[in-house]
Amino acid sequence: MNTSRREFSDTWLVIPCYNEGQVIFDVITEARKTFPNIVAVNDGSKDDSAEAIRASGAHLVNHPVNLGQGAAIQTGVEYARTQPGAQYFVTFDADGQHQVKDVKAMIDRLRTEPYDIIVGTRFAGQDNSQVPWIKRVVLRTVVFLSPRTRRLGLSDAHNGLRVFNKKVADEMDIRMSGMSHASEIVNMIDQKGWRVTEQPVDILYTEYSMSKGQSLINGVNILADGLVARRLK
Repeated sequence: MNTSRREFSDTWLVIPCYNEGQVIFDVITEARKTFPNIVAVNDGSKDDSAEAIRASGAHLVNHPVNLGQGAAIQTGVEYARTQPGAQYFVTFDADGQHQVKDVKAMIDRLRTEPYDIIVGTRFAGQDNSQVPWIKRVVLRTVVFLSPRTRRLGLSDAHNGLRVFNKKVADEMDIRMSGMSHASEIVNMIDQKGWRVTEQPVDILYTEYSMSKGQSLINGVNILADGLVARRLK
């Protein structure tokens, strides 16, 4: 095991996966160069995602039917938190948008600073022109609709890149499926008193990821989640 992999042997990446057979092998293979411990939850995919995950060397958990991203994250966290030596946990997208360099920086902060959870953000006073304009408008609107999100100082609560400690992993109990789990996590941060901060991250908007997750329908789903957040305030 190389030095970097030894350094992060106490860290588990949790990757929810639904029909990402085209890219999931490469995403996991690249991440495993640094993070040896990865569990990917195949959330009822209809393509060859499960076979690709198995071939990548990651731990594989299968949902027989599609339960939604929130359920897949909860399943992955429950699996990872029982593993010997697991202390730090990462939610990491399957479509190649998240970068290992950002995870490393977030883990380093979690080890040395007094936080329980760090959430990635595309909007921390930096150039966010790479974010599709529809996405920018939608995400800003969701923050506006959620007083709790604003109170916690979170500018990008729907960013799927999150790093958290064992306390958070043990207490995490996501009940909402689909995009609504993001607001539920914000609710848990507030109610459980988890110490939270943000970390600027770079999101890779590839042609593949744009076709998968940046559509108008996706934006509508996120806005609907904003209404959930307003109800949970």
